Amino acid sequence: MSRFLVVFDVDSTLIEDEVIELLAEVAGKRAEVKAITDSAMAGELDFAQSLAARVSMLGGVPATAIEDAFAKITVSKGALELIAAIHAVGGKVAAVSGGFIQVLEPLATVLGLDFYRANTLEVSDGKLSGKTTGKIVDRTVKAESLREWAKELGLTPSQTIAVGDGANDLEMMSVAGLGVAFNAKPLVRAKADLVIAGDSLESLIAILPH
Repeated sequence: MSRFLVVFDVDSTLIEDEVIELLAEVAGKRAEVKAITDSAMAGELDFAQSLAARVSMLGGVPATAIEDAFAKITVSKGALELIAAIHAVGGKVAAVSGGFIQVLEPLATVLGLDFYRANTLEVSDGKLSGKTTGKIVDRTVKAESLREWAKELGLTPSQTIAVGDGANDLEMMSVAGLGVAFNAKPLVRAKADLVIAGDSLESLIAILPH
């Protein structure tokens, strides 16, 4: 029986990078994609529309760029220590990302995640098509994922912690028993129950249920 669940955003939370920007670099569109990402995370743009606009810029990029992007990822300071601490006291760890499953899946293995969900980049003839397939992981899906995983573990949402940095995480953070802002935009810091100061997730260990 799990005692609690911690759900993390991925880009700029569990990892220091924005994966879509690493992919956009291959297409020579990093600056354009970053500008849209920043607006979306600040809550100025609809996430699904912003994702479609950014992914469209990746059309024609070789699918091998996904592996290259994964190789460049830097795991956030303290993430491995925090995940180990959560597991040590009987908790479970999940990640839900507005990024891409092709990167989150291998990352989940490295980090030891119990649950994970993200968007799927469509690949055609060895290249990115500039589209995603399936349901977009937006703020509503993030919140639904937290509820779904909690239920699967026999927990209520009040027994969960959600950690995020952008507007896309606010709904998930409001559903959770504790909403934590890490490396977060001003809008998110203002609405979070707890704001992590500094650049290490390890400081969250102190508030875990013991």
